[in-house]
Amino acid sequence: MLGFRSVGIHAVAIAAIGSGMLQQSAIAGTQGGAEKPAWCKQLPRPEYAKLERVPVADPWFEIYKVAPYVLAIYEPHQSEETIGYLIVGNARALLFDTGMGIGDLKALTLKLSKLPIVVLNSHTHDDHVGNNWQFDTVYGMDTEFTRRNAKGSKEDAQAEIAPGEICGSLPATFDRAAYRTRPWRVSKWLHDGDRIDLGGRTIEVIATPGHTPDSISLFDRANGLLFTGDTYYPGTIWLYRSETDLAAYGNSVRKLAALRPEVKLVLGAHNVPVAPPSVLEDLAGGFEKVQDGQVQPKPAGVGKVIYRVGNISFLMRPPADAR
Repeated sequence: MLGFRSVGIHAVAIAAIGSGMLQQSAIAGTQGGAEKPAWCKQLPRPEYAKLERVPVADPWFEIYKVAPYVLAIYEPHQSEETIGYLIVGNARALLFDTGMGIGDLKALTLKLSKLPIVVLNSHTHDDHVGNNWQFDTVYGMDTEFTRRNAKGSKEDAQAEIAPGEICGSLPATFDRAAYRTRPWRVSKWLHDGDRIDLGGRTIEVIATPGHTPDSISLFDRANGLLFTGDTYYPGTIWLYRSETDLAAYGNSVRKLAALRPEVKLVLGAHNVPVAPPSVLEDLAGGFEKVQDGQVQPKPAGVGKVIYRVGNISFLMRPPADAR
């Protein structure tokens, strides 16, 4: 159990966390009355009905309590369904991922926590770093991939708001034409095994490259919380991009599976914020079967295939194209 003071989270958030009075609401209709995208019709995801929701004024975000002094920041109106985490200690809070950069995340976090916030990304794909620029203190993994992505990108961001990617309404102040991943400055470079002291709570950085060269997981060992970024989340895991290293990914998921005896909850970066520790063994075992050729892929569009092993699935390049 955590012994944190309530100073870390505003009273409005604490009251809602304790009450459990709000549940996942239906997603609003798409702009202009257009037909909802197929992915949007499946929302709300039923798992959210079991979580305690924190009311916030900004309709772009939904906030859920997932563990003591840990809030999941969910963006259900964009197809990535990204999830960031506000991890609160006694002295500071750690914001693990800043999402799409469509909603005003800085304003939201100011309502959720009075503490200074340190930002750290699970990796630097555009859907996880969109609001980095809003924060003064941003830590980053010491990789060339991180340095390159910290310069920002317009092409990747614009693809996120293409037809079919948005469900419901974009914020009223959002400028489609100007949307891009803005550059950000890294305040401190991190490495595998580094620890971040939040005051009464220590977060360990675990390098888990594979999905990207700078992918990491975070381990709150004292409380058994493993934050896995895009190395694992409930849904089909993307392993097809040019920066993906399948050998490195295999090593990373085996590393996470070895932590299984100490893990009480797994918290991924898309779709649903919580999963049982058993998924770590399923993930490592499933990927090993794929790599050993024990699983037959199914076509999933041009240049992609899906491998399914039980409840685990991977979107990858066809075997002849895999590296």
